[in-house]
Amino acid sequence: MVDFDSHVRRGHPIVFSLMIFFGIIEVAISGWLTGIYNRHYDYLSLSVRDRTRYILFTASWTVFFSLFYLALFWHAAVNGSILTSVLSHGVFLFITWILWVAAAASITAALGGGLDCNLHYMYCGQLNALEAFAWIEWVLVTFALLVVFFRGISANRRGDGFGGQLVA
Repeated sequence: MVDFDSHVRRGHPIVFSLMIFFGIIEVAISGWLTGIYNRHYDYLSLSVRDRTRYILFTASWTVFFSLFYLALFWHAAVNGSILTSVLSHGVFLFITWILWVAAAASITAALGGGLDCNLHYMYCGQLNALEAFAWIEWVLVTFALLVVFFRGISANRRGDGFGGQLVA
């Protein structure tokens, strides 16, 4: 039988570190674009401006809470608290997943699936990167949510319920 606990102990810091890393990239790009838009008012449309601001919020949310959960996991993964439980991770990741679905889909819709830099010169590369990294972040959060879902099933089977820890 495969020992999933060791995979979770190794994988949790990796996945959450990647979420933090790509979240910081999104904060940088969306923060820069928001600053430029606020200063020069040269955005492609109001929807692009507003969705860039929304991505700034979502990326900041992800970085802050992922750092929080990563620190808690390192501190109390096994003997943990309710904050390191399957339920707590599941709630955080589900809310974050909803935020990233909305962010990635909305910026994709605002940009029409991506910009052709031969036609749109203003911030084309940054907007395409904003869209791409939003989808990367969504994939990472989806993966983490699926793992937590399956760990919740195993915690429930071992009798801990969804309040049980990610690792036994």
